[in-house]
Amino acid sequence: MSDISQATIESAGLRYPFERRVPGPAEIIEVAPGISWVRMPLPFQLDHINLWLIEGDEGWTVVDTGVSTDEVKALWRQVFQSGLKGKPVTGLVVTHLHPDHVGLAGWFTRKWGVELQMSRTDFLMCKTLVLDTGREAPKEALDFYRAAGFSQRGIDSYAARFGGFGKNVSRMPDIFRRLREGDELTIGGRVWRVVIGSGHAPEHVCLYCEEAKVLISGDQVLPRISSNVSVHPTEAYENPLEDWIESCKRLRRNLPDDLLVLPAHNEPFYGLHTRLTQLIDGHEEGLEKLLNMLDEPKRAIDVFSALFKRKIGAEVFFMATGESLAHLNCLLGRGLATVARDDKGVNWYRRA
Repeated sequence: MSDISQATIESAGLRYPFERRVPGPAEIIEVAPGISWVRMPLPFQLDHINLWLIEGDEGWTVVDTGVSTDEVKALWRQVFQSGLKGKPVTGLVVTHLHPDHVGLAGWFTRKWGVELQMSRTDFLMCKTLVLDTGREAPKEALDFYRAAGFSQRGIDSYAARFGGFGKNVSRMPDIFRRLREGDELTIGGRVWRVVIGSGHAPEHVCLYCEEAKVLISGDQVLPRISSNVSVHPTEAYENPLEDWIESCKRLRRNLPDDLLVLPAHNEPFYGLHTRLTQLIDGHEEGLEKLLNMLDEPKRAIDVFSALFKRKIGAEVFFMATGESLAHLNCLLGRGLATVARDDKGVNWYRRA
């Protein structure tokens, strides 16, 4: 999750019905009949995540979990004791693979005896990334960041932090129930349809309830920031930004505009189509600025100023590099740029 390029994507024209009412620790706020909002802390630069509770006849379905820390577990225990009207947790949906969303999924399944429901790609990728815990960084990953223009100090920093994905993820369950585009979940007598996005995560689950006029959007649509769309060493040649843009267009085409959008970060809002258009246009503008920089050869770390208004410091350098590579790979995929690797293993991009 990022707040680097996202600040450059304006968010005017949205309406926030709960702007002055944000949940405190372990507090629950009902945002629509039978749909409640919990906010948990994150140990990152982005310091919170929104989690959603859908009330059913027999119990509650939890959408996303927060990271696996003692603090978040303690806050959840307070919610269980005082906020669920004496009902158990009977369902668990995770929107995608990132630790702030899936971190306590295994803990929930074992505590409540529920199945984890998420997309297949994100479940399997999460399991794979957790297995990196304790491993040394592979040579291919070091070469990836060398190609992006990292100094040896930067490569050493990456090697030192490699394998950290699993530290905020509790032991994942061995089985899950797969969610696909168009699947329907009936909770509390209402139907929630699965809508899949891509780009920020490979197969990101959103939940749409036509009757309630609500979209639980996870990180696929955020109001004040935009989700990080990055290229990583595991899929160095992929084009997630094109996937992201196409997902935004598909959501705008297939979903009505009058939904209350429940995002994973910031506040619930109205203005879905406006925000999707802003996200699409913002990235297209970034691509145009980037292309104009490539009249002279550039490395991935040379193009931050085309995409980010803020100064890129050490705390977001890896994330910014991943986003720059996503934009560069998009230009390559559109045939607008070329790349050549020099004898030091560094990639240089220029306009085609």
